[in-house]
Amino acid sequence: MQQWDLTAPNVGDRTGPLVLFSTSEARGVVVSLSQGEEMSDHQVRERALIHVLRGSVTCTSGVDTATCAEGTLILCEPGEPHSVRALLPTRLLVVLAPWPAAGHYEAAEGEDPHELPVNATQSPRSARSL
Repeated sequence: MQQWDLTAPNVGDRTGPLVLFSTSEARGVVVSLSQGEEMSDHQVRERALIHVLRGSVTCTSGVDTATCAEGTLILCEPGEPHSVRALLPTRLLVVLAPWPAAGHYEAAEGEDPHELPVNATQSPRSARSL
C-alpha cells in the first residue's frame, strides 16, 4: 500500500508536476498552479481525470468552459483538447489511464514509461507530503 497526503504544503522549492506513481494501469500526478497560470490547450492520448484538490480553475474543452471549484472532478476523454487556468492558487490531482496509452512515446525516446522521474516519490511504501 502507498499513501500520500494531498493536503500537505509543498516541501522545499520544487516546482513542476510531482509524479506520485506510474504503473501500466495509470499514472498519478499532482500539479500546483499559481493564480493565473495556465496549462494551455493540449490533449493527451490517455483518459485524464482532473480533481481540483485546492483552489479554483476554469476548464475549457472546445466551446465549453466551466468554472471548477475545490472538490470538482473533471473527465477528459483520450484526445480531447482542453485547457486549465487557475483562478486562485490551485492544486490538482491528475490521473492518466491507461498509462501510457498507445502512441504516447515515440519509439526513439527509449523512455521506460513506468520508471518514475527524479521528482517522484522516493520510497513506494512511505507516506509522502507534497
